[in-house]
Amino acid sequence: MAFADIALLAGDNDFIQRTRACVSTEGEADPIGWSQEHQWNMAGTPGFGEKYSYAILTGNPRPGNDESVISDPDILSAVQSLRAP
Repeated sequence: MAFADIALLAGDNDFIQRTRACVSTEGEADPIGWSQEHQWNMAGTPGFGEKYSYAILTGNPRPGNDESVISDPDILSAVQSLRAP
């Protein structure tokens, strides 16, 4: 894991949009605000930085939008973990 990879992922608009979509399906009233508040926590989820880095190194042009890089179930699990009381 490199902090640079996490930083890139935290700013990836495709990943942010997918996070917002996920949060909205979980009943969050303000998915934009929630994703802004938690974008670094999401990017720092164990394994996400490594997956993102590998996708970049292998030439994936939009790794944040590619479910084969970070899957929807992975995003859902991270969101649910962060939203848990």
